[in-house]
Parts: sequence; C-alpha cells; structure tokens
Amino acid sequence: MRKYDSRPFLSYSILAIVLMLSLGLVLAQITKNFVTDIIEERVKNDARYLVEYIDSASEVSQLEDLSKQLDIGIVYRENSEMVLNTTEDILNPTNDEQTSIQDFISNYDSNEYPLNKGQINGNLFYFPFQTNALDGTLIMVIKVTSLTNITKNIWLIIGITVLIGILVMATLGRSIFEKYIKPIRSAARVADELAQGNYRARTYEGNYGEAAQLTTSINVLARNLQEMTMMQEMQKDRLEAVINNMGNGLVLIDEKGYVHLVNKAFLESFGGDSTDYLGHLYYHAIEEEEIHKAVKEVFMTEERVRYSFIRSLQIERRFLEVLGAPIINESNVWKGVVLVFHDITELKNLEQMRKDFVANVSHELKTPITSIRGFSETLLDGAMQDDALREQFINIILKESQRLQSLIHDLLELSKLEKEEFQLNIENVYVKGMIEDIVPIVEHQADEKEVHLKQHLTEDVMIEGDSARLKQVVINLLTNAINYTPKGGDVSVTLTTHETEVEIMVTDSGVGIPEEDIPRIFERFYRVDKARSRNSGGTGLGLAIVKHIVEAHHGHIKVQSANQQGTTFRIFIPKKFTKH
Repeated sequence: MRKYDSRPFLSYSILAIVLMLSLGLVLAQITKNFVTDIIEERVKNDARYLVEYIDSASEVSQLEDLSKQLDIGIVYRENSEMVLNTTEDILNPTNDEQTSIQDFISNYDSNEYPLNKGQINGNLFYFPFQTNALDGTLIMVIKVTSLTNITKNIWLIIGITVLIGILVMATLGRSIFEKYIKPIRSAARVADELAQGNYRARTYEGNYGEAAQLTTSINVLARNLQEMTMMQEMQKDRLEAVINNMGNGLVLIDEKGYVHLVNKAFLESFGGDSTDYLGHLYYHAIEEEEIHKAVKEVFMTEERVRYSFIRSLQIERRFLEVLGAPIINESNVWKGVVLVFHDITELKNLEQMRKDFVANVSHELKTPITSIRGFSETLLDGAMQDDALREQFINIILKESQRLQSLIHDLLELSKLEKEEFQLNIENVYVKGMIEDIVPIVEHQADEKEVHLKQHLTEDVMIEGDSARLKQVVINLLTNAINYTPKGGDVSVTLTTHETEVEIMVTDSGVGIPEEDIPRIFERFYRVDKARSRNSGGTGLGLAIVKHIVEAHHGHIKVQSANQQGTTFRIFIPKKFTKH
C-alpha cells in the first residue's frame, strides 16, 4: 500500500526532472548559439581587416607573418592547390582538430562552401574570402578554446539549477502529498473498507482545506455506521434470544407460502433441523393438516384463527394449539403469516387429573360412607337385637370408618407435601438404623401373610434428611410389597452406598405391574387392579406421597417390574441436602 501511495509523488518528481532537463537543454543551446554568433562576428571583423591588409600586400609570404601577428591560422588555396597552411603551427590543434582541418581543406569547394562564416569543429571557426591582390581563396581559421569552458559552465549552472529545482519540487511535492494526496488516499481506502462492511476502519484526518473536511466526514460516517451496526446487531441478538428462548413454537411464512423462520421451541415439538423447514413450502415441510387449514384460513380471511390438535411423539401425546395471524405492514401490504404454537399438554393433563381426582375421591369416599350408612340403617331397623349380627355390623362400620380416616389422613398429608411452604426437618440420619427400626413395624404384617422379609444392610451411612418422612417412604414401600406378594413370597430391603447418594431398594416376588401402567402408578388414586387394591386396604395415595417426599429430598425413584414377576423400587437420596 505504501508503494501505491508514493506513485503520485514519483510521477510528479519525474515530470519535474524532465521539465528541468528540457529547459536546461534549451537554455544551453541558446547560450551556445549566442556565444557562437559572437565568435563568428569576431571572425568576420578579423577577416575584413585581413582583406584590407592583403589588398595592400602583394606577396603570399607576407601572409605567414600576418598569421603569427594575428594568432590565426591562414590557408591559401590557388587553383584548388594549397599554397599556404599556418594552422598547425599557429593554432596547436589536437589530433582530432588537425584531422578535421585537413579534411576540411582537402574537401573545400567554394561552391560547396560559399564565402560565408562557418564552423569546422567544436572550437574551430573558418571564414573564406577572396581579394583583388591574390588569385585564389584565402581561408581564415580561428581556434576558440573558451567555448568549451563556457559550455561546461553552462551545463554546471544548469545541473546545479536542476538539482535545486528537484529538491524544491521534492519538498513541495512531499508537502502536497502529506497534506492533500495522503489524506485522500487514506479516505479512499477507508471508503473501500466501509463498502466491504468493515465499519471499524478509520482514516487519517488532514489539517488543510477540503482534504481535512473529506477525511473528517469519512470518519464521522464510519462512526455512525459502526454505531448503527452495533445497534442493529444488538437488536438482532435480542430478537433471536427472545424468539429462540420463548416457550412457544414460532413459524414465519411469507406471502408465497415459503417458511422463513422457525425457532427452537418449534423444532423441539416437531423435530428435525431448521434446514428441513427454511426455504420450503409450508405444506411440504409441515405434515399436520390442522396447520395447513390454519394457514389457508388466514390467507383467505386475513384474520386470526385458532386450531387445536394432538401430536404423537413416540410413547406420549402432546396437545398443541396453533394461533395464526396475518402479517401486514404499515403500508397495508400483505407480507405473510405468523404461526404461534402453544403446548397445552400440561393444562390438559391437569384438567384430566382434576377430573380423575374428583371422581376418585368421590368414589373412594362413597364406598365407606355407603357401607357405614347401610349397616347403621340395618342396625336401626332391628338388627341391634341380634348380638352376633350387631357385633359383625359394628366391626364393619369401624373398619370402614378407619378406612375413611386413613383416606382423609393421606389426602391431608399429600396436600401438606404439595404446599410451597412445606419444609423438611433436616437432620443427620443413619439409614441402616432407620431401616432396622422400621422392620419390626411391618414384620407382623409379613408374618400374617407368611411372606419372608429379608434385610441386606451391609454398612451404615449417614445422610442429611427428614428421618420421619424417610421412614414414611420405606414403610409405604414395604407395606405395598407385602400386600401385593402372595403367600410364601419374598420381600427384601437392600441398602447400597454410592459416592454421592444412597440407594434403598425394596424388592418383592408379587403380582408385579404391567409395563403400560408403570408411568402412572405415582398418580393419585391410580390402581392397577382396582378391586384387589381396595381389598388390600390401600387408599391409592401411598406412592404419590412417596414420590413427593423423595423429590423434596432432591432424590429420584426407579421402578422395574413385569406382570406376575415381581416389582423392584429403587430410591436414590443424596447424602448432602442442598436447598434450592
């Protein structure tokens, strides 16, 4: 770039040198011609004197003396033959000059060389003439050595002048280049950078005239473009962040039906990559007919539309709602359609859970209340007189009331666990000791059913947790295992220590759980075998309580089961309790 910037200065310098040298040549030639004219005029005057002298003389021999007196060379030719030549003795010519004189005399012809002044060589001048006294041609030759010196001096002066001129031109050129050319070059370079999108480029600001104004304007333009670009990038980043992190799916379709934008939430719901949608027609990229209907209706009515549909994703179903709206700019020009997808699966599930909860609670409460009422009415109608029947009915009423009380207790317990202000009573819990305290509580129930209860507690480990709630978890799991294990079956509890957590595993050889029912066993009142579960005395809330307590300890549950092959519950509790 530096070499490119110096080209104008070199061009101007070369041009100045050529002009100075040309001027010097012209001046040198003019000066030389002027000096030559002076010398030739002198020769002419000397020739006139010589003519007058010769006219008074009558012998050629006197010419030699005259040559010595005047210090000039004289050549006398008569009938094309040389009679007298004093140039060699008088002028002391150099070899080249002597050769030039001899060639000139040998080739002299009055017709070819008219009787006029002339120049033989650089320093030799001649003047031919004829006289009345002599029958022939008399040629006077003068050597002027000062002409060479004059020429040298002229060239010296011209050289010095040219050198000074070059220095002055170089100084002025450099000054002009620095003040005007360089800022303009820099401004042009920055303009190219700005055209290529590099808005961080800046130019050298000049201090003189229009160049300074130009460079200042370029820098102001660059700063404004950079600020505008930064603001645009910030707005773009914010918009992308909002679009990609919004919980709802978003699709932008242009007026021709091509997809221009999809966000992360949409890809998570519908799968695939952005390249599967961008640049494609919406009815080729998206398969759901409800979405096609929504887009078509927006195109036809130019109004907002809303559709709901179900999308199956492997083993689950997602309930989605699509809201379509037209895109019309300020000039009332149609630009396309925007689709917003709301995932309402949780709302649907909550609504279904509310319905199931109300139905299950009503059903669970209805059964014991109906029994209590029926047997009470029977007793009041006269069965109280029969002692055996009275005792049987009262025991049934007591059992149903206990069941009702247990149901209400579990409901209250579950409600307490689900409250946001619920807090665990965190303390140091020795897990092995806790399980050993629980086993005698359920051992009587196992003995009644002739179920073998086994323990595999290798080592004791201390964790941070709520001892009472953890006991409730283990009791619920052991009770369920015993209830659903047939006579002669096995139930075992195993304690395993891991690096950051402990594992409590409860295994039975009971009836098991069908695979399709495993995801729902932690729902309230959900029963795999409703008749058998109710006969076992359960309320249908035990596993829901277990799940809430484990999650409150920041743990998790895994279930492995198969129908008629037994069930294994694995509870993982962190050793250190961390408040979230």
